[in-house]
Amino acid sequence: MQSFSDLATAAYCSRKLYYRRREDDYDPPPGVEAVRSLAFRYPELLAPDADLDTVPIERSPTNYRSALGSAKARLDRWEELVDPPERRVLLEGKDCRGVAHKLLSEPPAPAIVSTGSPPERGVYEPQSVRATAAAKALAWERKRPVETAYVEYPAYGEIRRLRMTTRRKARYRRTLRAARSLDGPPPRLRNDDRCRACEYRDQCGTRSRSLRSLL
Repeated sequence: MQSFSDLATAAYCSRKLYYRRREDDYDPPPGVEAVRSLAFRYPELLAPDADLDTVPIERSPTNYRSALGSAKARLDRWEELVDPPERRVLLEGKDCRGVAHKLLSEPPAPAIVSTGSPPERGVYEPQSVRATAAAKALAWERKRPVETAYVEYPAYGEIRRLRMTTRRKARYRRTLRAARSLDGPPPRLRNDDRCRACEYRDQCGTRSRSLRSLL
């Protein structure tokens, strides 16, 4: 059975997943829990007298409060996201398993907390696949459809609501097949921006060239 984290890694780069499995490297980077904990402190962080200089946010206090305030005004399930009925729940589906950081009740919906930065709109594919995996596993456990999931970026004060569209589910299925069939290193990426930040770049052998060298 595939884990949510493996599926997210495969969506990012299946070659990275190969090295992670080979090295059994699943320890979270330093600071992850401190950032995730922000997702359970939104009312405190929105308070005018909160000292945001002492918490691991990635925006100025003014911009952070503005983003979080916009999420509060936009999301119809804000109160459940702030105080979820269930927290850090292990979900086991037919094909995958992993932790949903929050579970909303009616209708059921999982929330995944990302420690990274959000795109301008929507979510990046690894978070989309991870949220879809959580929704699929929750639907399997509850024996009912789960049509919505949330991805939170608490260091940026952003919360994105995802509908479980046909396209999103298809990406999840492709990623699931790729993770299941991984028995050797897939082909290297070529000059991809993802390689520059990858911790396995030296082992992988992929070279990321600068724009100057390309010219």
